[in-house]
Amino acid sequence: MSEHAPEIESILRTISVKLATEATASPTRSYCTLHDTRDCHDELQDIRRSIHQYPELAFNEVRTAELVASRLEAWGFQVTRGVGGTGVVGTLRAGTSRRSVGIRADMDALPIHERTDLPYASAHDGKMHACGHDGHTAVLLGAARQLARTKRFDGTVHLIFQPAEEIGAGGGAERMLADGLFDRFPCDAIFGLHNHPGVEAGTFMFRAGPFMAACDTVGITIRGKGGHAARPHQSIDPILVAGSLVMALQSVVARNVDPNETAVVTIGTLHAGHAPNVIPDSARMEISVRSFSPEVRASMEARIRQLATSHAEGYGATVEVDYVRGYPVLVNSEAETEFARQVAEELVGPERAVGNFHRIAGSEDFAYFLQQRPGCFVRMGNGANQPLLHNAGYDFNDENLTVGAAYWTRLVERYLDAA
Repeated sequence: MSEHAPEIESILRTISVKLATEATASPTRSYCTLHDTRDCHDELQDIRRSIHQYPELAFNEVRTAELVASRLEAWGFQVTRGVGGTGVVGTLRAGTSRRSVGIRADMDALPIHERTDLPYASAHDGKMHACGHDGHTAVLLGAARQLARTKRFDGTVHLIFQPAEEIGAGGGAERMLADGLFDRFPCDAIFGLHNHPGVEAGTFMFRAGPFMAACDTVGITIRGKGGHAARPHQSIDPILVAGSLVMALQSVVARNVDPNETAVVTIGTLHAGHAPNVIPDSARMEISVRSFSPEVRASMEARIRQLATSHAEGYGATVEVDYVRGYPVLVNSEAETEFARQVAEELVGPERAVGNFHRIAGSEDFAYFLQQRPGCFVRMGNGANQPLLHNAGYDFNDENLTVGAAYWTRLVERYLDAA
């Protein structure tokens, strides 16, 4: 294979998407509009609220997966259950083209106790759809319904309902890929969506290139020498080491990362001791590390390890660093991102199709799909004054249900143009 093959393939793909975009601008062609999906709002709302009321954590999405599969089958999709655990793939073909596209929604909930007092609030204590995956699933089911009743495309669409997006390393995307996702369900490109509180509902946001951060988790255990609180000189206090290390870790980004780059170090937990008059033997902290480039990611790991070791040694303690690399940087491909943005502009107007949106320090295992196929991960506003994600008061905005369904339908119709 020529050393220039990847560049040639990228150029040809860009030209292909550009030609499709230009061709579909013709006024003689008809694609899904916001009006086309409005009649299914109540049905989608019922589905969404049912999923919300009975949330299921990673790889336990049994009820949700069966709800999805049964709806897809009723609408004429070929359904494959158990992909990557509890994942579901619905396949629909129309026409004769060999082109194909994948659209993904995530299904899992979070281990959060809901505090919304909604009539459809979680019936499972300590479990909640606090990230909107109930809405993502309902939106994609809305697109499935519309695509099945119109079949206004030429090719194959694979609707991918993924488990376990929330758990970090070893999540649903990796499991589905290990289960042969793209071999069993070939996709020329793949697209996904996440709601975004703080932006008006029905607004779509896009960014080509690195869009969402890599996410690593670090566990640091400091081992000292326990003793009596009145005789600290006879002990090695791991809490003192931990306190000093907390402050030092704030220098990792401030003094080791180029100011033109973006990175985050957050100490999420710190546990030590059980009584005020006892110096404990050990202390443990857990850290979330975010970055947008392989170079910054590597340098932050090296610096955190170095700081932890030197701090412990300086106080006479020892340290164990468990550094686990999680989701990689999510990188949207140029041609598919511009294509997805143009579809949104056609559907909702240019003022609600925001290009070059800022990078997001949150992470997404959709990044694994984009490492293997070109595509775009889209953000959709959930309301300007809505609670944040992963918040006990969060709820998906049902205004987005038919808007999102129309968007996915139109994107499939445009990508697999039948004219």
